[in-house]
Amino acid sequence: MKRFKHTASILLLATVSITFAQENNETLGALVTDRPDATEASSTVGKGVLQFETGGLYESFEANSVKSENYTFNTMLIRYGLLDNLELRLGWDFVEGITKVNGNKLDNVISGLSPLLLGMKIDISEENGAMPEIALIGHVFPIFSASADYRPEFTGVDFRLSLSHTLSEKSSLGYNIGAQWGDDSAEASAIYTLAYGYSISEKIGAYAELYGDFPEDNSANHYWDAGFTYLANNDLQFDIYFGTSITEGQDLLVGLGLSYRVRKK
Repeated sequence: MKRFKHTASILLLATVSITFAQENNETLGALVTDRPDATEASSTVGKGVLQFETGGLYESFEANSVKSENYTFNTMLIRYGLLDNLELRLGWDFVEGITKVNGNKLDNVISGLSPLLLGMKIDISEENGAMPEIALIGHVFPIFSASADYRPEFTGVDFRLSLSHTLSEKSSLGYNIGAQWGDDSAEASAIYTLAYGYSISEKIGAYAELYGDFPEDNSANHYWDAGFTYLANNDLQFDIYFGTSITEGQDLLVGLGLSYRVRKK
């Protein structure tokens, strides 16, 4: 998931909704998601809860008259609460890459599934005064699960600590620190994110974020993004966001998506 990560998703949501009955919306409160920002939430979904987070995004970068464009059509992340403090995570993206030279599109369009994301998140501590809420997240990205066009040379692995502070009734600060290995290089990269969130109203939220990585043998990569969320109800949230890189590597990032929670019986 270089960004730290609709039709098929909607069909899947509809199928699962038939199987799982929903409880009163006030029992769990509003859902907390790991999208649209790169900062993962510092809490799990809760025992017996199934949560889908999906969307689409567009990225572009141009250098020396060569423009690379990536369309990610389904950024699906499925989260299931195995215990009150432990969730299992499954994700898969479908990506299409296009290259243009001097504005002319080349014929070698690449497309397919990125490596499968398999992982878990565990709650470590609740927020207590100056002590932040903390969770530990780990993922593995098996090589065999990717399509030929997006099959990396090495199996990917990442882990991170996710922390958050409540600043006021309307604002909060979240940040991640960790490391990742894999893709087409065996070198380790330290990763970080820092996101500020603000509740404009009971239904509309906004955020701004910095994130990036520090590879062992290459220069650091830094990015920023910002966006808005709309809480349709306690179990359904829509989002839209945009961003770019501070260092070289990304001219434009735009995306939108939705998150949907199915509660246990």
